[in-house]
Amino acid sequence: MHDQIDADGLLLRIAKGERAALSTLFESEAGRLVGIAQRILRRRDLAEEAVQDTFVAAWRRAGQFDPSRGNARGWLTTITRNRALNMLRDGARLEFHDSEVLADMGDRSVDATAAFNALSDRDALRNCLGQLDEPKRRAILLCYVTGLNHGEAAATMNAPLGTVKAWIRRGVVALQECLS
Repeated sequence: MHDQIDADGLLLRIAKGERAALSTLFESEAGRLVGIAQRILRRRDLAEEAVQDTFVAAWRRAGQFDPSRGNARGWLTTITRNRALNMLRDGARLEFHDSEVLADMGDRSVDATAAFNALSDRDALRNCLGQLDEPKRRAILLCYVTGLNHGEAAATMNAPLGTVKAWIRRGVVALQECLS
């Protein structure tokens, strides 16, 4: 791993158009940046794409780097983090599954309903879940009972990811109020 002075110096050389400096900086920093992006995106392929975009941006915008305002590693980290967050916001995290995986998710939907039905009629949780409208209840059960992530729940429910996230958020708040 190169020390801080090298990363700053490499970025200044990249600003002058030195491709070898870009290659050296990539070798030095890409692994660390992929780790950061992967923690945000939860997928290696998307994390690698975010890091690739980071180095394209570094090549194009290296002239904007000012060592007096921060170090090169921090600058690259910020670009990577922002790119990963933009990818999440743009829905790039949505996963497409083959029919076998979707069939398994369908079975989980049945499991979620069965878990709800198995609760005693006198159970406070069943009472509070019963007060939620169907989509909120189903989204919560899919995520918290069967372990699907929000994207998988959205695919199972055939609903937009943002809508499913909102149902879960509002449903959990309503459950907290009901149970308190």
